[in-house]
Amino acid sequence: MDNTPIAVVALGGNAISSPSEPDTIPNQFRHTRTALQGVSELIRRGYRLAITHGNGPQVGNALLRVELATDQAPNLPLGIIVADTEGGMGYMIEQCLQNVCTQKGVNVGVITVVTQVRVDPEDPALLNPTKFIGKYYSKAEARRKAETQGWQVRENGKHGWRRVVGSPQPLEIINAQAIKQLIESGMVVIAAGGGGIPVYRRDDGWYEGIDAVIDKDRASAVLGNSIGASELFILTDTEHVSLNWNKPNQQDLKRITISETKRYYAEGHFPPGSMGPKIEAAISFIEGGGKRVIICSLDRFIESLEGNSGTEIIPDGSGI
Repeated sequence: MDNTPIAVVALGGNAISSPSEPDTIPNQFRHTRTALQGVSELIRRGYRLAITHGNGPQVGNALLRVELATDQAPNLPLGIIVADTEGGMGYMIEQCLQNVCTQKGVNVGVITVVTQVRVDPEDPALLNPTKFIGKYYSKAEARRKAETQGWQVRENGKHGWRRVVGSPQPLEIINAQAIKQLIESGMVVIAAGGGGIPVYRRDDGWYEGIDAVIDKDRASAVLGNSIGASELFILTDTEHVSLNWNKPNQQDLKRITISETKRYYAEGHFPPGSMGPKIEAAISFIEGGGKRVIICSLDRFIESLEGNSGTEIIPDGSGI
């Protein structure tokens, strides 16, 4: 049996789309090639990998296209848009990783799996949607969309109003067995893009989609546990997990146990809209059998592998 470690690498949205640049396809390819330098180093070190990724900007662009095509083309439900971006972005990551590995003399097969993720249709998050998607509107435009499209809308800071959808907890990766077999055969698998396509199982066993989005990091934790991964790397735009973030007494965390992580989370250090879901994913992954989580800056991923950056979260009794 192959004893090389299995890991999940969760690429944050900044890995592919920069908020400071036009979100063009050439720019996305350029950012993706840069982001995958650290991933190729993991492959060189012998890791077997699954790669997940965010898709927020891409889903927003797709929703805008649907809106502009109103009365010209059939409307696309959110599940189909997530599936479309999984395929398109998977192709982009797949090709870029192949090229980066070829450049470094690393021979590896890469494949994308459009992934369904089971959720609970009674999840309270579906009754109280809070996940912003799509473009900004004036208050009047948003209310008109709510009346004509059946959307739920909320004010999103100073920029205006946006559509909100539910973000239920991921319970099961429907494609987990296939993904695991592909990884065990030596393939790098890109899966659960954008958190995967949310589906539920009816009483008769059939699957149906739900208009919702799943947090990518939470889905990455479920995927990692499902395929026997020992490590989860969450790449984001901050160098460390911190206490008292952005305050004079900010304290960057270098290495903490799962118990310490849970205590800091309960104390309110990790807000829902920023570091909260990443910490929830780390806790879920470790409690599900994972051995290590690193949350770090995309730009300093390789340094984080050496312990020179990022925040490492480990089980209790692991030798801090």
